Amino acid sequence: MKKIFGLALGLMMASGVMAQEASSLEFTVVKENPITSIKNQNQAGTCWCYSSLAFIESELLRMGKGEYDFSEMFIVHNTYLDRAEKAVRTHGDVSFAQGGSFYDVIYGMEAFGLVPEAEMRPDVMYGKDLSVHNELSAVSDAVVAAIAKGKHRSLQVSPDGEMLWKKSIEAIHDIYLGERPESFTYEGVEYTPKSFYESLGLNADDYISLTSYTHHPFYTTFALEIPDNWRWAHSYNLPIDELMEVFDNAIMEGYTIAWGSDVSEKGFTRMGTAVLPDDAASADLQGSDMAKWLNLSEEEKKNTPMPTSQKWCTQEERQLGYDNWETTDDHGMQIYGIAKDQNGVEYYMVKNSWGEAGTYKGLWYASKAFVRYKTMNIVVHKNAIPKEIRKKLGL
Repeated sequence: MKKIFGLALGLMMASGVMAQEASSLEFTVVKENPITSIKNQNQAGTCWCYSSLAFIESELLRMGKGEYDFSEMFIVHNTYLDRAEKAVRTHGDVSFAQGGSFYDVIYGMEAFGLVPEAEMRPDVMYGKDLSVHNELSAVSDAVVAAIAKGKHRSLQVSPDGEMLWKKSIEAIHDIYLGERPESFTYEGVEYTPKSFYESLGLNADDYISLTSYTHHPFYTTFALEIPDNWRWAHSYNLPIDELMEVFDNAIMEGYTIAWGSDVSEKGFTRMGTAVLPDDAASADLQGSDMAKWLNLSEEEKKNTPMPTSQKWCTQEERQLGYDNWETTDDHGMQIYGIAKDQNGVEYYMVKNSWGEAGTYKGLWYASKAFVRYKTMNIVVHKNAIPKEIRKKLGL
């Protein structure tokens, strides 16, 4: 392995205590599992792919397979073509957009395979090394909408039986993302994308999605009703207390977690922390210490102690947040550890895909209170789930 942890942590881990230079918070690691280097999705709505592949890369580290860096754009290219087809088949009732779900990668690695990052890098087609998908979306969205929502009596077909619109949308993605390799050589061995995936010893069926909402029965599965779950993938439904048991059990047993969350909250700061105010369910936050802290500028927060009181939400509050759109499917990340601050408050250690942003150079600390309230769903290896919960789910 060249690097297991985020680059910024190399010099900070010697004592086991990570202290930010200009802030009041200090974190002590309780348990930390291996991750690969920090990536940057830049100007692209591809967090779902970066977080899922980060999770898969950590799975290979856990399995003793060594360190890999997979191409996000290979999965993105294939996924966008599938999503375009679904949008057309449903006459536009399924949205065509940059977003996606963890399942797009779990499904994609088995259906399409995987390729190393070196074979298909972001925006290499026009001399860049970070994704900028604004123009791609402007072009591809227009094509898909013209077909999906157009008043066509029938769609045109080539002499070889292929839909012409599919040829055009594939060409657009070839131009902006690059052509998908049919074969390549990795460490002296020639592979196809599918044979490369098969060589890794991964099993897509080992990975399951979990969530916690009351509008469906617990211990059953349902398709999360969010636009980016366009493949209609199912999640197992657990009571929130049991979902939190899965988080802790997974980390302590050496597994990482693909984490889908709402990051539009003020408590999700751009400094590298995510907290939940103690009165988050109230419409009036004035007067609370946490509210005052959240309303400070980022510079002021660096020199002001963070209040310790946070809201521990109920199952009903979680459901209301989902039902009234206060909790939305904003962002995918990877949880890889547990830490405590100097006040004893517990946090999950999070790998983000915004480059080396924030105080911790691309890593975040999300309080357990925040995670309990704002988690949309997670993906874990099925063996990361406590045995009693697995039994309830029929796994």
